[in-house]
Amino acid sequence: MKTNFELNDVTKKLPKHLHKFVLKQPYEEYTAQNQAVWRYVMRMNVDYLKKVAHKSYIKGLSKTGISIENIPHMEGMNRILKEIGWAAVSVDGFIPPNAFMEFQAYNVLVIASDMRTIDHIEYTPAPDIIHEAAGHAPIIANPEYAEYLRRFGEIGSKAISSAKDYEMYEAIRLLSILKEDPNSSKKEIQKAEEMVTYLQNNMGELSEMAQIRNLHWWTVEYGLIGTLQDPKIYGAGLLSSIGESKWCMQEEVKKVPYTIEAANINFDITKPQPQLFVTPDFAHLSLVLEQFANKMALRKGGLKGIKKLINSKNLGTIELSTGLQISGVFTKVIADENGKPIYFQTIGETALANRDKELIGHGIENHKDGFGSPIGKLKGINIPIENMSPRDLEAYQIYEGKQIILEFEGGIKVQGDVITGTRDLRGRIQLITLINCTVKHFDNILFNPAWGIYDMAIGKEVVAAYSGPADANSFYNVGKVSETKTHKIRYTASQKELYKLYDKVRKIRASKVVYEEKITKIFNQLKTKFPKDWLLQLELYELCLQHNFSIKKDVLENLEKLKCNKSYTKLIENGLALCHN
Repeated sequence: MKTNFELNDVTKKLPKHLHKFVLKQPYEEYTAQNQAVWRYVMRMNVDYLKKVAHKSYIKGLSKTGISIENIPHMEGMNRILKEIGWAAVSVDGFIPPNAFMEFQAYNVLVIASDMRTIDHIEYTPAPDIIHEAAGHAPIIANPEYAEYLRRFGEIGSKAISSAKDYEMYEAIRLLSILKEDPNSSKKEIQKAEEMVTYLQNNMGELSEMAQIRNLHWWTVEYGLIGTLQDPKIYGAGLLSSIGESKWCMQEEVKKVPYTIEAANINFDITKPQPQLFVTPDFAHLSLVLEQFANKMALRKGGLKGIKKLINSKNLGTIELSTGLQISGVFTKVIADENGKPIYFQTIGETALANRDKELIGHGIENHKDGFGSPIGKLKGINIPIENMSPRDLEAYQIYEGKQIILEFEGGIKVQGDVITGTRDLRGRIQLITLINCTVKHFDNILFNPAWGIYDMAIGKEVVAAYSGPADANSFYNVGKVSETKTHKIRYTASQKELYKLYDKVRKIRASKVVYEEKITKIFNQLKTKFPKDWLLQLELYELCLQHNFSIKKDVLENLEKLKCNKSYTKLIENGLALCHN
């Protein structure tokens, strides 16, 4: 099957439902100005971050195939990343959190393929290739951090979302797209901002996914490491932002020890962060992650776990004490007076599995109209069905060809003719299949004989509940690709003409011989047609210094004039300092 990405030892392990999020990197769409923005940011970052970033950063750039001069090709990155057991794929902006985490669980970095515009050179509200490639990739060269990232993805992809989480994801995605597009109107942006603010104020109790996204934000994206007095940067959001990497080191930004409490601290993706969390080392990140995982329905199960899945309105899985896994959209749970679940129900396509492998004959084709079953022990019998030996089952008259009446604690009653039982490899019974079956909760009918064969799940309790299917191959369409697509920027004829000048300078820099006449001609064209473009003038000045061209004084004088525009002041000053260094 043809894919939009290179299949190697890492990416070939990705489940098929993740393939739909991957795009072919649109390398030919990057303009020469995009390349200049990449080069400017990377040169600034490397110059500054070698003093304030975690020691893994600078070494990690070369280890992960990140060039200072050019926007990286995904194929080139992958050839180098595979040496450390990772890979990278290109996607369209933000993807759903569960999918993002699942990629990480398979050691795959998700890289937004778009490139920030010159107007957002210091910071972009949208994920872009600088943030993803130059921010995330270098730190994974550190084995301890790479394992944290993989484990985070493994646990995070199982976090249960609320129905409102997806609304928030779509709202933030739209806002980031509009803010990065120079052709967006103020009215469009304002409307999108109002929607994000409204949703932020009306989310209710934070879901597991909202909490684990907070942990991801305060570590993977905006994390500091070391001491409160002398922290170093390792978060990708800071490593990829020449503005925030300097801002975060100021005293105005509050530094707080990283604990599990960070899960309850929300963030605003469109603004610089007023406080940051500092971890003493990468091992502490994994400790906090495990503390959080211990509170998740993934490890707690029970009534709360099923209710979280019902509230999510999305595909999820519960696992019973027998190891039987039921995957579907959960709509109903009945509990006894002690708060223990005694019956659950899904709607629509449902699949049954054991150890993350679908049971033969129990896929969505067999359970296309939902699945319901009692949970718990039989009334008046101390030994649960799951612990009964063949002799016990015979003693309690639960065997093939027998008409049975099973009364469960909590009031569920199952009556029908046993056809067969399904056991796991250890011989423990997981399913009992009946015909002519009626299931009741007191007088309320839960299953009617006219509905056909009834498969009763065996398990005294729910030990886990989590997002997504047990077997990734059970469902054809896990996860949803957003219908809101990143805008392709429309360039004017004037902009295209400017980008041709950028391209000429790129070629001049790469050539062995540089002529002052060519530099002078381009400089004069800039002054005449594009007097406000500061970045290309910086590149010209850099070449003039390297080759000691006499025109360097004129270029510098023009850059000094441009510094009067406050939007460019720091950018030009920093660029000039780098040139002189």
